[in-house]
Amino acid sequence: MVAIKALACELPSRHGLPLARWSVAELRQEAVACGIVAKISGTTLWRWLGQDALRPWRHRSWIFPRDPHFARKAGRVIDLYRRRWKGAALGPRDYVLCIDEKTSIQARQRKHPSLPPAPGRPIYVEHEYVRAGALAYLAAWDVHRARLFGRCERKNSIAAFHRLVGQVMGREPYRSARHVFLIADNGSCHRGRRAADRLRSRWSNIVLVHTPVHASWLNQIEVYFSVVQRKLLTPSDFQSLADLKRNVMAFQARYQRAAKPFKWTFTRRDLHALLAKLKKQHAKARRLRQRNTSP
Repeated sequence: MVAIKALACELPSRHGLPLARWSVAELRQEAVACGIVAKISGTTLWRWLGQDALRPWRHRSWIFPRDPHFARKAGRVIDLYRRRWKGAALGPRDYVLCIDEKTSIQARQRKHPSLPPAPGRPIYVEHEYVRAGALAYLAAWDVHRARLFGRCERKNSIAAFHRLVGQVMGREPYRSARHVFLIADNGSCHRGRRAADRLRSRWSNIVLVHTPVHASWLNQIEVYFSVVQRKLLTPSDFQSLADLKRNVMAFQARYQRAAKPFKWTFTRRDLHALLAKLKKQHAKARRLRQRNTSP
């Protein structure tokens, strides 16, 4: 039993097998081939694995922070959500907005109309579809005032990003604000110092604040995008790009009518605890990698 559990905790590639992960049948076959057991049923193998909650056929994706300044950059974003910047409280003429793009939203025209739900039956959506093109949805979210701004573009670009920013900055209170902090990820349209300089050259009161690399989850606009994905875009069934755009903008207007600021509970203390945990996991993963690659 112990030897089989140990086998389940190893990658199949370590045994020269062209498999990404174990299934019960393949684990059973390898246990017999290696001489661990002469014979074993799938039921018994399943029960043994279940004793230690081993599920080697499952997998999860993960990524460790790559940004050497992760804590500092993440801390700035968290502070802005608490209306603080560089240790001082924000003033009444300071505003914080999260901004990003949801790219390649496809308009999938189903070959047969979707059927509404009925007793004992969910919505039926035709599997086959015709591609009617794709749009990029750019949106900005005022963190503390729960104001939403957005537009659809045929493709994502620096010009499209600036059109959204102009849409925000062309109205009050942002036009005459002391500071407008724009929280953005490291996408190509707003990456680095050059992007910050481009924005400041047009709108002198903008302060572009980048999240750390691979940390879009710190950007509150992603919370809104997840709502759009769940409530409007899944499943995708739109007759044309015009139909898709009309629905996206109608959803934005509907959401805005009841919008409230998100209750953001992730603090600097949570950040430090997370980084400490990831540091331990990184060391563990490095040891496992060394063990799995050693001859």
